[in-house]
Amino acid sequence: MSIELRKHIEKITPLSDKEFDYILSHFTTRKLKKHQFLVQEGNSVPNDFFVVKGLLKASFTNTEGKEHILQFAMEDWWICDYQAYFNQTNATLNVDCLEDVEVLSLSLSNREKICADLHKIEHFFRRKSNMGYVALQQRILSFMNSDAKGRYEQLLKQYPSLFQRVPKTLIASYLGVSRETLSRLTT
Repeated sequence: MSIELRKHIEKITPLSDKEFDYILSHFTTRKLKKHQFLVQEGNSVPNDFFVVKGLLKASFTNTEGKEHILQFAMEDWWICDYQAYFNQTNATLNVDCLEDVEVLSLSLSNREKICADLHKIEHFFRRKSNMGYVALQQRILSFMNSDAKGRYEQLLKQYPSLFQRVPKTLIASYLGVSRETLSRLTT
C-alpha cells in the first residue's frame, strides 16, 4: 500500500526513503467493505483519506431525501468532508464505499506535524489543495455554463473508467440530472 502513496507524493516532490518512512509512520491503514461508511453525517471527521484501492462517493442528502453527489474518489485520490476535517466539526457529508476499499488515513494533527517537519510535504498538500480548488471551480462553472449533455461529455472525457464502475443513477446524481435524462444523453 505504501508504494501507491509514495508514487502519488513523488508526482509533486521527490522523497528520500527516510523521509517517506517518516511520512508513512503518520498514516494508518483501513479496509472497508462495499456499502460501509468511511464518514457519516453527524459524526466527527478526524481523518483525511488517500484511496489505495476501491471507489467511494461523498454525498449530501437534502431535507427532501434527495442525494447530491459532490465527489467520487478512486485509486490515487483523496476524499473527506473537508469542512468537518479542517474545522473539527461534525460531518455534513456521507462518504461511503461503492466497492471494497483500502485507504490510508491521516489525522489532522499528524498532517500538521509532518507539514511542520517537512517543507516538501507542506508544499505537496498546498499543491493538492490548489488543484482541488481549480477542479471545484471548474465543476461549479460547468453547472452554470453547460447543459446536462455538456456536463456528461466533460465527465466522460475526464474520467472514462468511472462509467465502468459507477451505476448510472449515481452518475446522474453527480451531474444533477434524473436517471431518465442521463439515459437520453447516452443513447
